[in-house]
Amino acid sequence: MPVSILFQDDQLVVVDKPPGLLSVADAARKEASVPEVLEREGLRALPVHRLDRDVSGVLLLARSEPARARLADLFRERGLRKFYWALASGWLEPEQGKLTFPILEEPQGARVSARGKPARTLYRTLERCSPRAGARGARAKACELELELVTGRKNQIRVHLAHAGHPLIGERKYASGRDSVLPLRSRRVALHAARLAFDHPWSGARIEVVAPLPADLVELRERARG
Repeated sequence: MPVSILFQDDQLVVVDKPPGLLSVADAARKEASVPEVLEREGLRALPVHRLDRDVSGVLLLARSEPARARLADLFRERGLRKFYWALASGWLEPEQGKLTFPILEEPQGARVSARGKPARTLYRTLERCSPRAGARGARAKACELELELVTGRKNQIRVHLAHAGHPLIGERKYASGRDSVLPLRSRRVALHAARLAFDHPWSGARIEVVAPLPADLVELRERARG
């Protein structure tokens, strides 16, 4: 599975992770991961954060253990801005705002709980969609969103939107096991890590990396627009 390199220097590498590829090796799954694919191409890189298996987009890796430690500090200090593209069911009100439900992280997933850690997701509606009627004549609303993760809890965007009553298109884990909008069936969750921005920890230069929306989500967006 190809992994496109979006930015690279002696300390770090930023790639465009395709859907279906693990961010970090998992012995239980025995599937390929981004570091393994890069190593086969002669590039050793260590994961700093992760994206869900079916989520595509910008992923940051370190070129050495000291670099990974420094980049991990950057995450803890919230020195990176992480922006996502998403397609969610329904129309969020207001069109721009924040979701702050606390999230309890568990081995098999996450959920909103008063016992959870603080979590904050900023969202902005890019477009409200109302696709053509499905086979039964129903018209299902959806909205195209830009989201920024202020915190980085497990499955944060997916959990927040599902709890708010607007699960992502293609969401099965947090939407009662069903596709959230039937006329817009998707093989995977409609979530893409679109942009990462940060000050380079070594040079101080401002780095902003963008991963284009992949073909399957472009097609899904067109269907949503009707």
